[in-house]
Amino acid sequence: MIRTHALDQLSVRTAVPALERALDDCGAAVLCAPPGTGKTTLVPLVLAGLVGGGPVRRVVVAEPRRIAARAAARRMAWLIGESAGGRVGFTVRGERVVGRDTVVEVVTTGVLLQRLQRDQEMAGVDAVIIDECHERHLDADTVAAFLLDVREAIRPDLRLVAASATTDAEGWARLLGDAPVVEAQGVSHPVEVVWAPPAGPVRPPQGNGVSPARAQPRAWGRVDPALLTHVASTVRRALAERDGDVLCFLPGVGEIARVAGQLAGVAAEVLQVHGRAPAAVQEAVLAGSSGSRRVVLATSVAESSLTVPGVRVVVDSGLAREPRTDHARGLGSLTTVRASQATGRQRAGRAGREAPGAVYRCWEQAEDGRLSRFPSPEIKVADLAAFALQAACWGDPDASGLALLDPPPAGAMTAAREVLTAVGAVDAGGRVTGRGVRMSRLGLHPRLARALLDGAAEVGGRRAAEVVALLSEEPPREYGDDLAAALRTARRGGDGYAARWRQEVRRLSSSVKDVGGGSGPDDGAVGLVAALAFPERVARARGEGAFLMASGTEAQLREGSGLRSVPWLAVAVADRPAHAASARVRLAAVIDEDTARTAAGHLRFAGEEVRWAEGDVVARRVERLGAVELSVRPLKEPAPELVREALIEGLRREGLGLLRWTRETGHLRERLAFLHRTSGAPWPDVSDGALLDRTEEWLEPELSRVRRRSDLARIDAGQALRRLLPWATGEAARLDELAPERIEVPSGSRIRVEYGGAQPVLAVKLQELFGLQETPRVAGVPVLVHLLSPAGRPAAVTADLASFWRDGYRAVRAELRGRYPKHPWPKDPTTVEATRFTKSRR
Repeated sequence: MIRTHALDQLSVRTAVPALERALDDCGAAVLCAPPGTGKTTLVPLVLAGLVGGGPVRRVVVAEPRRIAARAAARRMAWLIGESAGGRVGFTVRGERVVGRDTVVEVVTTGVLLQRLQRDQEMAGVDAVIIDECHERHLDADTVAAFLLDVREAIRPDLRLVAASATTDAEGWARLLGDAPVVEAQGVSHPVEVVWAPPAGPVRPPQGNGVSPARAQPRAWGRVDPALLTHVASTVRRALAERDGDVLCFLPGVGEIARVAGQLAGVAAEVLQVHGRAPAAVQEAVLAGSSGSRRVVLATSVAESSLTVPGVRVVVDSGLAREPRTDHARGLGSLTTVRASQATGRQRAGRAGREAPGAVYRCWEQAEDGRLSRFPSPEIKVADLAAFALQAACWGDPDASGLALLDPPPAGAMTAAREVLTAVGAVDAGGRVTGRGVRMSRLGLHPRLARALLDGAAEVGGRRAAEVVALLSEEPPREYGDDLAAALRTARRGGDGYAARWRQEVRRLSSSVKDVGGGSGPDDGAVGLVAALAFPERVARARGEGAFLMASGTEAQLREGSGLRSVPWLAVAVADRPAHAASARVRLAAVIDEDTARTAAGHLRFAGEEVRWAEGDVVARRVERLGAVELSVRPLKEPAPELVREALIEGLRREGLGLLRWTRETGHLRERLAFLHRTSGAPWPDVSDGALLDRTEEWLEPELSRVRRRSDLARIDAGQALRRLLPWATGEAARLDELAPERIEVPSGSRIRVEYGGAQPVLAVKLQELFGLQETPRVAGVPVLVHLLSPAGRPAAVTADLASFWRDGYRAVRAELRGRYPKHPWPKDPTTVEATRFTKSRR
């Protein structure tokens, strides 16, 4: 029986006629409807003809999260008086609840991506709704781009709706071919904002994530325990000051657990909602209160994907999680960040869905305006290896032809291409291989797909699937830091993680053949699969629990770890605290050198290595995996060209001061730099960078005879520099004319000109310039005259000597003639003879 009363309460019903007209006219539309209005539940039922009396059509709804997909399907089924699996069903990774009568199917965006790759025509599907598109998840952006291709090329009749919980829909409308924007007004009640910052200072999230690419990575960026204590106190305050249930937003599962622990004893039921929560808990939260008050601790899943009934108060920690990638190390993670202004509005709105409410914000009001306006689109900050593989399978390896709101960053795509090439998913031209197609259909990050496929051949499909399942959702910390021990714990575990792990193992096992190799010890099998997934993080011991990974990063095991004494590790999870030089190992597996060589074979280098290290040329025959040296022997007769390259690298690192520079040579370089600056060609650029780029022109043949650092000091830099003078044009002969080393002044002295500054400087005793009206010039540039006292101390500086005699000399004369009475101080210095001597010697 259709629950008409419940359907009538959904305010989005007033926008449905306009949405249907937009789809009839354009085939695409953007629906903007606040959370709780029914955009996720009523609209699919209407478009499918299950309510409202329209023709029956098949509708696919794409949700960003599994928990939201399940909840939406169950809610729609309830609205039409059924259970999920009838006319409304859902499919998420590892779980499919549909029947032959299903016409509305709710799927995750990841599942829809897989379907599009297998069936671009979307046969039998009449409409697709991309829900929560405002969250800008990478899979949702990719699904939209693929569907637009499908509509343009083979299915112009396919209806497409982008559903957003915000009114920022211009970009999506433009992307969908200037599609109409249909807005639904929510039943929104006033929400009072209570600013509730901590009383004391709180440290910002610390640490950079270097956890592996996987489906549900652990988030790094430690949250100050003082803030979590304050959040718990704010929840208690809200319970005391307000009526109704409390919804508290926290960044992750760990923070939820810690705050829940601090709420023990409150007069309310404490529930935890996140992607890993048991289905029974999720259903209890969505079902509403059974009489007692509730405190619901939730991640961002409750911002718009789920509507929690009974909430009158929101407590907002002000933190969120966003993906980040270290492309240099090939490592991805979720990082704790300050939530955006848009996120804050979404969260606050949850308090006013059913009645007037309040939001307690755990930060200063003055900070609010400084927060970013919107969360970062995932395509801008995430690891793009999986996206690049999907694009390659779609036939657009660089994604340049895809209709995306934001283009993928070039650097991230280059790093992704390198990963895909290394695992054999694409060829040298970026085109997908048969192996790559198979990888794309496993529902794993390409690194983990490689580990599953290659690991199955070595250790058996079942055990490879067990290890990859551990890596795809990191085990709880109480499982320890030894991956093999964590596997044994998961096998015998009865907790929620172990149940999800077993489900994933079954799914992955069905994707690979169990081709033997499964009879060896667990430790070796676990280590090999982990190393295949992350070859850049095979690591060799350096002593005291420290390891060097092939990527070049040092990793440190915790005190008391049972892995501290092993010679080799495959590091699965690590984090690097802010400002720390090394990473901390959170999860790793024991391997041996042979396993490291097998897994990281593409990183192996063997040959002559001549480089500048520790201040000199180091020549040796070396074998290494990335940064990890396997064997080293001195090289007695290194190739001259390699030595020369090492010497140039030394000059770049430590500077040209390694050569022999006299004072005269330095002065020559300054004169040439002055002429290049003022006159340009043919006078050479003698900056460090320019000289290092032209070593063949000025440091040969001497440089080719050098073998070590000490030999560099024997190269006469002055003689070498003169090779760069413009001898061919004859201009070299004018060096002393254009930039003279010395200038003769009226007293007859020849004074050195200093060219090291922005303007040539002539430092001369004032009396030696008597009678000189015009400022001396070099290469047409007036020198900066430093007028000195008889004792050689600065008295005045001028670039206009005539002006100084006229306006400045009088004050200098008044100040100094009493101090230096033996020297001439005429009233008019322009009419007397210059001198180097005292009055008596004259």
